[in-house]
Parts: sequence; C-alpha cells; structure tokens
Amino acid sequence: MSKRSASDRAADGQAFAKASGSGAKRDETEVNDIGEFEDAWEDEIESEEEVVDGEAGDDEDGMDVDEVMPAIEESEELPPAPEAFIPGTHVLGKDEILEPDDSVYIMRHSMNVTWPCLSFDVLRDSLGDERQRYPATTYLVAGTQADQASKNELSVFKMSSLHRTQKDGDDSDSDEDDDALDEDAILEFRSVPHHGGVNRVRAQPLPPASPLPPASQPYFTATWADNGKVHIWDIRPLIESLDVPGYSWDKSRTNKPAFTINSHGRAEGFAMDWASSGNANPSSLRLLTGDVHSKIYLTTTTPSGFNALSQPFTSHTSSVEDLQWSPSEPTVFASCSADCSVQIWDVRSKGRQSVAGIEPAHESDVNVISWNRSTSYLLLSGGDEGGIKVWDLRNVQKKGTTVVPSPVASFKWHTAPITSIEWHPTEDSIFAASGADDQVTLWDLGVEPDDDEIGTLMNDAPDSARDVPPQLLFVHQGQKDVKEVHWHPQIPGAVLSTALDGFNIFKTISV
Repeated sequence: MSKRSASDRAADGQAFAKASGSGAKRDETEVNDIGEFEDAWEDEIESEEEVVDGEAGDDEDGMDVDEVMPAIEESEELPPAPEAFIPGTHVLGKDEILEPDDSVYIMRHSMNVTWPCLSFDVLRDSLGDERQRYPATTYLVAGTQADQASKNELSVFKMSSLHRTQKDGDDSDSDEDDDALDEDAILEFRSVPHHGGVNRVRAQPLPPASPLPPASQPYFTATWADNGKVHIWDIRPLIESLDVPGYSWDKSRTNKPAFTINSHGRAEGFAMDWASSGNANPSSLRLLTGDVHSKIYLTTTTPSGFNALSQPFTSHTSSVEDLQWSPSEPTVFASCSADCSVQIWDVRSKGRQSVAGIEPAHESDVNVISWNRSTSYLLLSGGDEGGIKVWDLRNVQKKGTTVVPSPVASFKWHTAPITSIEWHPTEDSIFAASGADDQVTLWDLGVEPDDDEIGTLMNDAPDSARDVPPQLLFVHQGQKDVKEVHWHPQIPGAVLSTALDGFNIFKTISV
C-alpha cells in the first residue's frame, strides 16, 4: 500500500520579474559631416543601451499601457513518488488515506456482504487445477454473524468475472481483452437459515485433481454455532443452483442439517477440522471439534451416517482454539489452546491424552496452527501476542519430558493477535497470516540473505525498513478486523480473506 494525501497538493509557485511597460523605441539617426540632426518634434532620442523604467503605468497622455507578461514555463519537477506505508513505523496523518498500489497486484477485488462472516472455506470446483487465465471464478462457503440469531445464514458464494488488475500504462486496445479488463466482479450466492452465529466453517476435503461430486451426491460442510451446536450440512445443491439456471433444489435436503453434534452441551467453540482417507467417499470422513471448556470430540462416518463419539480428548486446561489433522499420519492430529500450549495426539492412544506437546509454545494464547502438507514435520503457530513460530515436530519430545524445543523460526511483525495462518498448498516454504492489526501478510522461509547482503541492506535501507524481516514478501491492507485467510487450492497464488467489511481476493507479483 502507498501513503498519499487525500487532498491534492499544489506545486510550489515561482515568481517572475515584470516586463517593460514603455512604448516602442525609435532608431537612432546617423550623424554626418554637416552637423547633428535636429528633431523637429523635439522627441527624446533613446539609445538601444538605455533601460526604460518599467514601473510607470501611464504614458505622457495619461493612457493606460498593458503589461506584457512572459509565458509561464511548466515546472520540470515531478510530483513526489508515493511512499510505501510500513505498519508500525508510519502513522497516517489526519488527511491521509491508504491507496493500493495496483502495480504489485495481478488481481485484486473487494466484495461486501450483508452481514460479516468470521469464517469461510474455499470450495473445490470442476474448472480445473493450476488455473492461470482470467477472468477467474471461485466458490466459497461462509457463515454470518448477524445482529439477531434468527437472521444468520449459511451461504455459498460464487465470485466470477475476477479480471486481472488494470495497471497504469496498459494498452486498453490489447487483443487480450479477456485477461486485461478491469471490470467489477460478480458476486452471487445461495443461503439457508442458520440458527445462531457461525464461529467457524469448514468444508469436507476433496482429493487434489478430483472433480466436484455430482449433484446427487453430498458435499458436506460443518459449522460451529455460538449456541454450542456443531451442524453438518449438504451444500451440493446450492452450488448446482448457482451454475444451472432454473435449478430448483430440495429444501428438505439443504435447509436442515444432515447431522448435529451435541457432544459439547452448551459450550461453544471455534476449533474444527476435517480429515479423509484420500477419496471422495463420505463414509471415510472424520471431524474434530474443540470447545472453550478444553474438550475435543471426534465424529466419524459410517455407511449408515455420522457417529459422534462420547469420550473427549482432555489434555488442555483452557479453551481449544484450533485443530489440524496430520497430512501424513491418519490417526494423528495437533491442537492449540489458550493455555499457551500446542499438543500432539494419536486417536489410538488409551486415555485420550496427548502423546507430545510444546509447553509453552507462546507467551500468551495460541490462537491458530497450520500443518505443512508437503513437509509434514513443520507446524506453524500464531499467538495472541502477534508472534508467528515455525516448529520442527521431530524435536518435540514425548509427554512427560521437561525439555521445551525451540522454534526453527520466529517472527514478531504483527502488532495484534494472529487470527489465521495457513501454509501454501504446494510451496512448502510459503505461508499466509492475518492479524487483528488489519494486515494480511505473505511469507517465504526460503528467503535467507547471507551476511554480506544483510550488511548491504542495513547500510542502504532507510531506518523505517530495517526492521522488515527478509522473509516477509508482501503486506496486504485495506480491510478492517481481518478474521481468516485461505489460499485457493486451484488458482496458484490466489489469496482470499474475510473481515468485518467483507471479502478480498487477490494475487500478488510476489507469489
């Protein structure tokens, strides 16, 4: 983002000297041998070297004489370049606003919704993987936080006409009209009633490169309601109605949950994560849910339906904030909590206790975690103090040991609690994070300047840039109270975020 004044600033003026205001001068008469020529009219003869007083406004007859001003030359000075706004270093002035620098965005769109959504998830579609062409289309599911419980909804959104960002200097007559147009995006949605606010939404995982299930098969989404209920919905008909004009869905299939988990009683929660055995068969799904009373419950599926297990996992001593299944071991999962710890579990262990842990992982509440899908021993965590840490789980000791491992990387860039964090789906060194300081940040752990480069950066960079970590690739701003961020699994580098003022979808030149 760049910082500039909201009001136009005029260029500094330059004073110019006034020109002479006298009449025309007459030629000097040549002197010959017969003596000096006498003017019959006794006019004063002016030599070319004489300077006429330019301050006289009237001639001898009292007539006004117009002043002749020289042409005003345009200033060759260019306006000052916009200054990059660095959060925590720069402060916006009274008349200053943030403006996005579209030269660093390949795509950038903002979309407002009726009610804010604390949580959303990106839905797989049948438009193909590794998509690079524009305009792009994406689908997502989200739940609302309305001012009254009866007004809340679970919505499936279709964002289309996501054109490439138009940059200064682009040729509007380019033949690549489909790629270059900077038109408004189109937002369509289908909704079903949801009693109570939605704390978190997670869609069932589908295997990479797998198409969307046919309309006759379910596509499940789970919602954590603020009344302590976890509902499982079939949203596949809602997606079909967005793609097929005139499609009428069976409300008995969509408007009521396919299953409700009552294991948590009246305790609400936020932590939730799906796992599957790698195929799209609904009978292979498993769902973890954690509540504010430190309990974690497992719900499994069978050919006959869902089965909520009654015995909880109970090693945390405070609210469970996030859950993540291991990408490589189907019985292992991780959790984080307001008790400042990260715990590792195995569902086969007796007693439903964690098998390893990092205590403490942060100096305050651990809000979010993310398990690297490519390098399965790396785990990200984000804390209430704004810190981000990267853990090598090979260094985590079994439960009962007193050795606390050190993170392999630690960053303190955000100035408010980390609200969301997620590894890139295919690049194992890149991740995205969001914070309550209204920032979405993109990072690359693979960026490590050597000692000579560090010295050059420290000597040449301005003071405001010396505290910027080299691994920080990009800072996206402009949203208020960012809650969640996700990578799009089928559009490389595309990032979606939700905040109090709606959704953003963008792709930068950095990733």
